[in-house]
Amino acid sequence: MVNQLELDEIIEKLEKLSKPEEVEGMKRFGINPENTYGIRMPILKKIAKEYKNNHELAIDLWKINTRETRIIASLVDDPKRVTQKQMDEWVDEFTYWELCDQCCINLFRKTEYAYDKVYEWSKNEKEFIKRAGFALIAVLAVHDKKTNDETFIDLLKLTKREAIDERNFVKKAVNWALRQIGKRNNNLNKKAIATAKEIDKIDSKSAHWIAKDSLRELTSEKVKISIAKKEKKMKSKKVYSKV
Repeated sequence: MVNQLELDEIIEKLEKLSKPEEVEGMKRFGINPENTYGIRMPILKKIAKEYKNNHELAIDLWKINTRETRIIASLVDDPKRVTQKQMDEWVDEFTYWELCDQCCINLFRKTEYAYDKVYEWSKNEKEFIKRAGFALIAVLAVHDKKTNDETFIDLLKLTKREAIDERNFVKKAVNWALRQIGKRNNNLNKKAIATAKEIDKIDSKSAHWIAKDSLRELTSEKVKISIAKKEKKMKSKKVYSKV
């Protein structure tokens, strides 16, 4: 009963905030124009804040099958209660990049199955399931501060393996994963640059694009400065913890 009241409340908010004029613009960015209220992400995040860690509500929101209810579902779900079965069912219903990426950023990366799903989904032949595998690598590289370099060095092998996939939303995710690993620290930056150079030797348009775009960023002065700041911060934390 509580879920139904919350569902009705959320739907009422979405209907009031609906922006049909935004739908055409979303379509230009590859967002499915069907089943959408045309509401932008900052507003969806604001709505979701009122319903945090509600697994049952998330399941019910997902079933409604609109862009907004599904994104909110990824924002309000409790990652500790998410099952592998749920993750596989949701990922199998991805039909565009935004929903894929939002689920990975907001929810999947926080589950205990995140790395298992990286290996499983990255070899799947369905475009948006494979994208989810590499989107997960990218967001884990940004947000998972505790995992060691060896784990991400192993994940670099997946970027090389799938660099020949010519599909736009796959190659962009492979590129995203490679770049984010290479921005974690100096060691991984060197490893990612080496991997990008290996990818560039593959006889594939997709591989060449991934390699050149990644190398452009990973060898940039901006990334070097960013990594240096991160490592300086980490050293100061270690020194402080010993005091």
